[in-house]
Amino acid sequence: MTPLTINCGLLTVSEVASAAREAQRVELGPLAIEAMNSSRVAVDHLTTERRVVYGITTGFGKFADRVIPNDALELLQHNLIVSHSVGVGAALPEDVVRAMIILRASSLARGYSGIRPQTVRTLLDIMNAGIIPHVPSKGSVGASGDLAPLAHLALVLIGQGHAFVNGSLVPAEQALNAKGIEPVRLAAKEGLALINGTQLMTSLGVLLVHDARNVLDVADIAGCLSLEAVRGTNRAFDARVHEVRPHVGQIEAAARMRALTEGSEIMISHREDMHRVQDPYSLRCMPQIHGASRDAIGYVSGVIETEINSVTDNPLIFGKDDVISCGNFHGQPLALALDFAAIALAEVASVSERRIEAMLDPHLSELPPFLTLHGGVDSGLMVSQYTAAALVSENKVLSHPASVDSIPTSANQEDHVSMGVTAGLKAVEILRNVETVLAIELLCGAAGVEYRRPLRTSAPLEAVHALIRSEVPPLESDRVLYPDIQKVIGMVRGGRIRSCAGEL
Repeated sequence: MTPLTINCGLLTVSEVASAAREAQRVELGPLAIEAMNSSRVAVDHLTTERRVVYGITTGFGKFADRVIPNDALELLQHNLIVSHSVGVGAALPEDVVRAMIILRASSLARGYSGIRPQTVRTLLDIMNAGIIPHVPSKGSVGASGDLAPLAHLALVLIGQGHAFVNGSLVPAEQALNAKGIEPVRLAAKEGLALINGTQLMTSLGVLLVHDARNVLDVADIAGCLSLEAVRGTNRAFDARVHEVRPHVGQIEAAARMRALTEGSEIMISHREDMHRVQDPYSLRCMPQIHGASRDAIGYVSGVIETEINSVTDNPLIFGKDDVISCGNFHGQPLALALDFAAIALAEVASVSERRIEAMLDPHLSELPPFLTLHGGVDSGLMVSQYTAAALVSENKVLSHPASVDSIPTSANQEDHVSMGVTAGLKAVEILRNVETVLAIELLCGAAGVEYRRPLRTSAPLEAVHALIRSEVPPLESDRVLYPDIQKVIGMVRGGRIRSCAGEL
């Protein structure tokens, strides 16, 4: 695999997500090295001249009024890392930590932070060697950057803390020694440069947006399979309807739904049937509902792409005598966007659960109750809807915005915070719930269209049905269902449902 080169250029969500998940090698380019060398000259000048500059020759936060003697500047940076490594909770997944390293390196490589190129290169060497720092998931309020999580990254860089190697948690010093990597002795400004940034919340956002795009496509597929199962109509997807209300996401969703149902024998079979004039909103309004979530995720994607190509350190160095103490580390843009993503994704699960109920209710679906021919003795797929309902209700709680909260830190020096990491962690939990609800809908839809045989649905939906049945047999009598749900979740999460439906 070709390495990803960080060279002061623009990165995309797809590039970062791919590199983080495929363990792609990441390297520094010559422009990045030149930019970092230039800003490092400025830091050395400031320390030599004994200028009073926040974080370079002073303490941090409320200690900004404490000037530090030159012989203690290295100790200042070392102490910053060890004192800020106070994260708690479960370890972040490997892909999130890798994304954090990539994005922190990219931000530092733009040459406004005063860090030495060899320090950033060593951080990348650690990741490229398969050493993944142990980073607890909780402890950031998302204001002066993600201080505690990023401190845990830097802790491994200086040979302390713990790291995962081949899935096993080991002392960082042991992991570095095994790979022949020397711990870094931090110079002036470097500790601060390593931890002042939004890279945890941004990494959560990168992977969330990447996965949300897949989920939105799967929602269209699952919804159309459900439409076929209950013998609904695709008339509401007519392009003319959506051209007179031209929201981009709505138009895109409607076009996909037309393609997903084109050529369906089931659809043709009841086109002139007027016994049911209109489908329920969960079916008829899919373009409007799914489309609104598409537009929301499009907005969030734009915020994330801006952030992954930003400098979020403090202070920022614009020249030898031009250093500005600022607030680019504040996570408010991300916190708001991640909360928006959470709400948009929760709605996808909410409408999916309604379609599940529609298929299981014989009065609406005209299918066997709960998709079983042996009702009473068998419960069929009845309780799968309970699970979907539980997850939808959990999403309602998780959708409460974290960004409306703030709690002061550092003796009121940092008196407004974003809670962006909390927003991100909640949004990821919602996303996983959405994947599960869609998997349940797909299971029900696959069973539902089988009751319409010998009529067949469209080619894309038949391909999805065949994929599901390749691992999950029809439910002829009651059996333990959670393994079936897990198999389809894997198909959703791994992109197999999306890909087997083809290009739409």
